[in-house]
Amino acid sequence: MKNLWSISTNEFAGGKESLMRRGNVYQIANGYMGYRGTLDEFGPEESVGSTLAGIFDRVGSAWREPVNAPNAGFTRVSLDGAELSALGRKVRHHEQTLHFANAVFARETVFASRGKTLTLKSSRFLSAATPNLGVVQFSIRCDKAAAVTIRTGIDCNIWDLNGPHLPQLTAEKHGSVLLVQGVTNESAKRVVVAEAVGLDFGTETHETQGHRNLRAIRLHAEAGKTYTFHKYYAVFTDHDAVGTPLPAAAIEAVRQARALGYQACLGKHNAEWARKWERCDVRIEGDDEAQHALRYSILQLLMAAPVQGSANSIPARALSGQVYKGAIFWDTEMYMLPFFLHTYPEKAVELMRYRIKTLDGARRKAATEGPGYRGAFYAWESQETGDDACTYFNVGDPFTGRDLRTHFRDKQVHISGDVAIAMWEYFKLTGDDSLLLEGGAEVILECARFYYSYAYFKRDKGRYEILDVIGPDEYHERVNNNAFTSTVAKETFAIANATVDHLRKNHPKALQALLRKIDIQGELPRFREAENLLYVPAPDPQTGVIEQFDGYFQLGDATVEELKAKMVHPNEYLGAGQGLAVATKIIKQADVVAMLNLLRTRFSTEIKKANWEYYEPRTEHGSSLSASAYAMVAIEFGKLDFAYKYFLKTAKIDLEAKYKVYVGNIFMGGSHPAANGGTWMTAVLGFGGVQADENRVAINPRLCRKWKSLQFQLVYQGDGFKIKITKTSVTINPARTNTRKHTLLVAGSPAKCSPGKPVTVKYRQAK
Repeated sequence: MKNLWSISTNEFAGGKESLMRRGNVYQIANGYMGYRGTLDEFGPEESVGSTLAGIFDRVGSAWREPVNAPNAGFTRVSLDGAELSALGRKVRHHEQTLHFANAVFARETVFASRGKTLTLKSSRFLSAATPNLGVVQFSIRCDKAAAVTIRTGIDCNIWDLNGPHLPQLTAEKHGSVLLVQGVTNESAKRVVVAEAVGLDFGTETHETQGHRNLRAIRLHAEAGKTYTFHKYYAVFTDHDAVGTPLPAAAIEAVRQARALGYQACLGKHNAEWARKWERCDVRIEGDDEAQHALRYSILQLLMAAPVQGSANSIPARALSGQVYKGAIFWDTEMYMLPFFLHTYPEKAVELMRYRIKTLDGARRKAATEGPGYRGAFYAWESQETGDDACTYFNVGDPFTGRDLRTHFRDKQVHISGDVAIAMWEYFKLTGDDSLLLEGGAEVILECARFYYSYAYFKRDKGRYEILDVIGPDEYHERVNNNAFTSTVAKETFAIANATVDHLRKNHPKALQALLRKIDIQGELPRFREAENLLYVPAPDPQTGVIEQFDGYFQLGDATVEELKAKMVHPNEYLGAGQGLAVATKIIKQADVVAMLNLLRTRFSTEIKKANWEYYEPRTEHGSSLSASAYAMVAIEFGKLDFAYKYFLKTAKIDLEAKYKVYVGNIFMGGSHPAANGGTWMTAVLGFGGVQADENRVAINPRLCRKWKSLQFQLVYQGDGFKIKITKTSVTINPARTNTRKHTLLVAGSPAKCSPGKPVTVKYRQAK
């Protein structure tokens, strides 16, 4: 029977791609930093990465990317003078495991060398209680007496895609603590790593050879005896608000951890994870495959969630490495935020604070990207300042090696609307308007200002239009009236108007101060006009299909299989100027269907069905965002078997490593937190049928055939609910600590929920 709380493998292949994929699958993180799922003895050649959230650097003209810290998890063992590695020929058994319950990575490897057997075990975690802290337990046991040397400490040989980002590292020793310091190239951000160990065996010496700061522990190991030690390391950067110099803070952190001891550190870490799972776990009865994949997805989201007070966000590849420049995309607002909004709003607010923090970067982009643009044009690839890390020549041609001109940076304008919608969604579902007051309202108004400056008013048609854009389907560039983009722009105007109305009623002084600050009072009537007059493509009266953009229906028809059969190179890009998909109706990912999912209550089931059936056969699903959108809409009109297939495709994308590694000649590896968010959305909002707005929570379940029950937690406007759905009933258990009564709608029937009093409602599942 599958363990539903872990993933393990006893296979270990060397190749670079295999190491890369396994490093993604078995990664750990705590929001402050990530550590790839590599082994203790590995180095940069095996893609070891200790990736720091929110610290970026650029070397020369290469892409800016997140910084990897020196590797303080490093340990190598020699047996009678022979160095051991899981990549060598001396391995007799190997197993590694990622434990979901507490985000602990563990490995066991048995080596045979010169007639002796050495068993190595280790486990590591990045503390959920103390974000700067990493902890390792390491043990060895020999079947015969042997001379063993353990070298452990800080490896300064850092794996970088476009580095080195810490070019001048200094190695020091302060008493029993090892210390490494470095400074980034661009902005001279300091990164400090300290390491201490707790051990009671062997003889220790200090070594700094091979660009490493190590302690060498030599011992004559007795036969059958287990030798165990613990490593404590801390990473601090200039982003940490500490009252002492960073080296002193790092040294003190590891000394405190060592004094506390391994079990106590692990206990505090486990307690934090128990609290996370208590509020975020989703339980599926009757389908272990779905349960396992869903739980893995939730783990990934929880590990990547930003540290409280950091105002960081979640990059498109989480903290699995430097891929995708460590940038934040629209993925976060559209695919990850719903999970946090419904389960963990304290983390959702950090994601939104990131957009407030980077508002000036969005303003700079609007001011420099095009003629007369104003307001906030949020970056397609956003890093710590909000300035766009995306280049104009963004995809390489695998045939020639030349960079192709794309318009991701300058024409993907829907990101501003995605941000505004997410900001307003936070307010609706939490009832908390403090985020609006601390900068969220300013973000929304500046996004509306941008769209007004971008829109064209067509006098002959009496309407505004959004022209020359790229929608979510990136294979078709510079199109007019893209349905998704125009929809989010129109929504942004509506949200801006609603924001002004809310502040005028509830916080009039704050509103007046904001209007003066950004000098926008005279533009407000234009936003109301634009809300009414902005054109959005409508469903065809006969077919119900919404044209993705002007002229889409005139493109050549083809199947995905026909298009792929014409590919000359497996990594060639299908979009840009001359890609194979450009002249066809083949699209990269959900576009109109993503819009229908975003506005779930705006369109009839018939319209959703018509568009799903039209666009799904024409979708290549070249993005990890796509399958969950199609699954969500399929559920709404009862195509549950297909939705389940796409649910599993989304949930297992990293577990099965079935994703594009290269687009053109650009490496695209790493984990897929947007797919993890899409997995949760499909399970809870899709099959569970949850729909929440500012007025109520509605539950209209459509469980797939395999599932006997579905259980999850919801947070709505500050109150908590445990929900259990079976094929015939929905049980709602309101938390005793809830502040008020709520009425939830279950399949149209009201369920009055008082704090601490469970309610069960019978229902008949729609077909």
